[in-house]
Amino acid sequence: MTMLTRSRAEGLRSETVAATNPQVPGRAGCADYCDAVECAIDGVLVHYAEHGAGTALVVLHGAGVDHREVEAAVEEIVPGEGLRRIYPDLPGMGRTRGTDGLSDNDDVVRLLVRFIERLAPGGALVLGHSYGAYLARGLAARRPDLVLGLGLHCPIGDSAGDVPEPSAVRTDPDAYDGLDAKLRSGFEEYFVIRTVRTARRYRDQVVPGNALADEEVLGRIFSGWRIDLGTEPFAGPTLIVAGRRDSTAGFAGVSELFRQYPMATLAILEDAGHALAHEQPEQLSALVSHWIRRSTVR
Repeated sequence: MTMLTRSRAEGLRSETVAATNPQVPGRAGCADYCDAVECAIDGVLVHYAEHGAGTALVVLHGAGVDHREVEAAVEEIVPGEGLRRIYPDLPGMGRTRGTDGLSDNDDVVRLLVRFIERLAPGGALVLGHSYGAYLARGLAARRPDLVLGLGLHCPIGDSAGDVPEPSAVRTDPDAYDGLDAKLRSGFEEYFVIRTVRTARRYRDQVVPGNALADEEVLGRIFSGWRIDLGTEPFAGPTLIVAGRRDSTAGFAGVSELFRQYPMATLAILEDAGHALAHEQPEQLSALVSHWIRRSTVR
């Protein structure tokens, strides 16, 4: 999951769902909020980071972390030119505030619609990880005209299905050398590839966002978990990527998701878990680059 552990996330959404995410230093990643700005929308101050110019790419992180987790991962795998990469802190996480008027996930989707209307009125590519992928689906259902392409990375949905037990694909002898003992269980829950590099990413990009998560706000929003996904499938280019070792979201449900999107590409990566973007960046980069080309070449 994110750094809400699996059991804690279940509790937060009123015994309804679970959420996820972690992070990494990337090309433009920032351990602090050195490059982030704010956008006021209906009383909510949405905190976000932005890099580059060109076609807008809005990236939505998972539950219990903040934008820095996906910012670090995505900045490593997308082209450095031609994309305006936008990373908002979702409500209840990071430094987005003024969220008292948000009561459920549909409210969050409406906020994201307004956010994209404000920052990218011509539309944007939307890429979501875990909980962020669920919100991205709601956004594409509500305003398909704003979504140039839909990317779903380790997606969760209305309910949690069967998932594999946590397991390690690789554990290097020195993997834990730079990791505090109290962080070990969270690292092992999230990563199936355990190396010095992935431990550092967890410590530096995931854990700091955990400290900013507002459990009261998340509990209120997650109590209205189910998002209105409409009845008409999103007809634009879609990418669905899952990890076969994902013990948070699983992989079995993505085949049904694939059937719901007529222009979808589906990939299930072996030797990857919920931290897929950090564990298999080269494979994800190839898939995302192909999706970007499909979405932007008309």
